Amino acid sequence: MAKKRGGRKYGKKAGQKVERAMHERKRGTLRSGRSGKKVTSRKQAIAIGLSEARQSGAKVPRKRKGGGKKR
Repeated sequence: MAKKRGGRKYGKKAGQKVERAMHERKRGTLRSGRSGKKVTSRKQAIAIGLSEARQSGAKVPRKRKGGGKKR
């Protein structure tokens, strides 16, 4: 069996964006894009951070199509 070669999935910039989003969520200043509502969910904060990282051109894997969890 061939061993899988793994590099870093996420770049450093992606980690920084997620970290910033998490801090904002903790302070209660993180807002959702469309509705502008306050974000309280940890998962949503991570998603926002990764989305911003993608937009800034950081190394982030592509979004999974379909949305939601795999079945």
